[in-house]
Amino acid sequence: MRTANGLVIAALGFLALAPATLGQPRPYIGYAYPAGGRQGTVFQVKLGGQGLDDVNAVFVTGSGVSGRVVEYQRALNPQEITLLNEQLRELKRAQKPAEGTRGAAAQASPEPTMMMMSEDAMRSSAAGRSGGNGAAGSDQAAEQLIAKIERRLAGYVNRPASAALAHIVWVEITIAADAAPGPRELRLGTPRGVSNPLVFHVGQLPEICRKPMVTAPLQVLGKEELALRKRPPEEEEERITLPCTLNGQIASGERNRYRFTARKGQRLVMTCQARQLIPYIADAVPGWFQPVLALYDARGREVAYDDDYQFRPDPTLFFEVPQDGEYVLAIYDAIYRGREDFVYRITAGEIPFVTSHFPLGACTNAPAKVSLQGWNLGAAESDAPGLEGGAGRYSFCASSGSLISNPRWFDRDILPETFDREPNNATGQAQRVSLPVIINGRIGRSGDWDVFQFSGKSNDTVVAEVLARRLESPLDSVVKVTDAAGNLVAFNDDCEDLEAGVITHHADSCLTLRLPADGTYYVHLGDTARNGGEEFGYRLRLSPPRPDFALRVVPSSVSLRSKGNVTVNVHVIRKDGFTGPIQLALKDPPDGFSASPVSLTGTQTVARLNLRTTLPETEKPVNLTVTGTARIQGREVTREAVPAEDRMQAFLWRHLVPAADFKVLVYDPNYQPPPKRVPPPPPAPAEPKPVLVAANASAEKPKFSKQQVVGRLRQLKLLYEEGLLTDEFHAEKVAECEAAR
Repeated sequence: MRTANGLVIAALGFLALAPATLGQPRPYIGYAYPAGGRQGTVFQVKLGGQGLDDVNAVFVTGSGVSGRVVEYQRALNPQEITLLNEQLRELKRAQKPAEGTRGAAAQASPEPTMMMMSEDAMRSSAAGRSGGNGAAGSDQAAEQLIAKIERRLAGYVNRPASAALAHIVWVEITIAADAAPGPRELRLGTPRGVSNPLVFHVGQLPEICRKPMVTAPLQVLGKEELALRKRPPEEEEERITLPCTLNGQIASGERNRYRFTARKGQRLVMTCQARQLIPYIADAVPGWFQPVLALYDARGREVAYDDDYQFRPDPTLFFEVPQDGEYVLAIYDAIYRGREDFVYRITAGEIPFVTSHFPLGACTNAPAKVSLQGWNLGAAESDAPGLEGGAGRYSFCASSGSLISNPRWFDRDILPETFDREPNNATGQAQRVSLPVIINGRIGRSGDWDVFQFSGKSNDTVVAEVLARRLESPLDSVVKVTDAAGNLVAFNDDCEDLEAGVITHHADSCLTLRLPADGTYYVHLGDTARNGGEEFGYRLRLSPPRPDFALRVVPSSVSLRSKGNVTVNVHVIRKDGFTGPIQLALKDPPDGFSASPVSLTGTQTVARLNLRTTLPETEKPVNLTVTGTARIQGREVTREAVPAEDRMQAFLWRHLVPAADFKVLVYDPNYQPPPKRVPPPPPAPAEPKPVLVAANASAEKPKFSKQQVVGRLRQLKLLYEEGLLTDEFHAEKVAECEAAR
């Protein structure tokens, strides 16, 4: 029979080996709050996820933004909560009565609620989060430890709404004053992997941030009200000064309100980012936070409202102030759902905002001016981007003074270009074009059709493709082709494009037609819902097929064991009927990395690429590039695979969401991070006294099983290393385990 000490030693040995023998899931982050900050500031960000043990790094794309991990709070279990409550009671008993009163009051206070935090407050808000080193050698240390334990207890939820969000990481973000504004990507790193990316914005305006939510509880059918946010009514509405950016999280059944003063004649824009931050939530219907913005005057009358802006789920309000006074902006979920990953950013004020631009593209070698429509714009036109970059889509912004607008997309192509000429609403007015050509046009009014005429030969293949929705146009296109007699020979409404990973309504049309005979044909383009206006721009490509392909590598980060291998999925998106084989490879891999050769046949849509390394480990993640090479119409074509995340929408639909980098980390599976805190050696045990046992006495039943002892020791070890237990309390509880039989 093993001795008690032997059992404890064996248990501790098991704990030491556990991380090396058990599989570690890929680090995952489900939200970041706030999802951005202002240039020239330092502030705290709370992230929720899982698989984040020993998190030690923050990665942000682009220059001028850096981060460091401040604190990791893993999800606690009920047994650990019991231990913390015991520790808290002991600490408070050791205090004087007057001091104990403060601790009791703090323990009885409700869980943290949302409240306003200025940038200065955000800079220092986490200074006390790491509170205390766990030693109760002084009154100050005891106070710090009490506060730290109470914070963990206040944030505890026995049944979280999403276990995948229940592990918390606090990071400190530093944004340089000259950091380029706009979206970035933020990831977390652990010794064994790199997380998925989340959108993170660099802003230009003062930031207002409500206090971060605690983990949302699971809603129980018939008892949904128990999961509602409980907070004092005085915290529901906050006073702000425009312009600014508002950061918040929406809980179930909650509204956030902001009161401000405005002057007559101000042209206010209030634009929300929510789905743009987290495009897909797997267990939500609809599969994203669906925010609603409503604006009220001082008498409580609704003066503006928006649910969706154009085709986007994220709303934008435009409001010309009719008179001086106070106004209240409210945000809530369209069907009153909510959770900690229902994160939003609202930028409000007299800010520049582009509602449409024209044309949507130009030839690769042609300088062009883009006409802009919108609010608070400093200029009516802008230089078209991408002149030196070749074919592709380019993002650009307008500006007003030092402020930049919302981003727009501009397409560059190598084909000849022209513009539609009105009137061309019927076959009798059709605009004659020669193929190949790209036509830049607008569906200028409700019920409008643009009709184009071309001549073709029997068995010629013609592609008619519309670029509109993919270039920020609200046009829901429909294309049909008729012959000279008016007979319908081809028709298309929507055509799915897997490259557009965050577009769920594939509203752009595309059809491929083999002409049945020599003659004249007419291409008719309109809006499915018969809508129209200056913002309903399009680019219509009429050409023979241009076979091509695009690639996506999933996931956007992987980990390899020392001198090991891992497989990733490479998805192929074939265009204009391309069916040729594609050879996959790594582009200029760094020393120590290679990939097994893989060929995608014409019928394959996905292949598994095996990555290998000869390295024992890498100090930090490296970026790899996967390429595909094929012969198309007699020439060799190589395309780089875009990293992507396989995301689920509303329990069912899957989407490939593009990412900036494909990050790979090599780790030593036997590596153990140094202990964060080492308990002092226990005092030498006293000589045990002999115990007389009656001959007929029955054997005492063991107080704890071996498995229970192992679990208890692990809980004590983790809580102690997190600085939540004193040396004395930890030693006492370990001694109880040693006494177990």
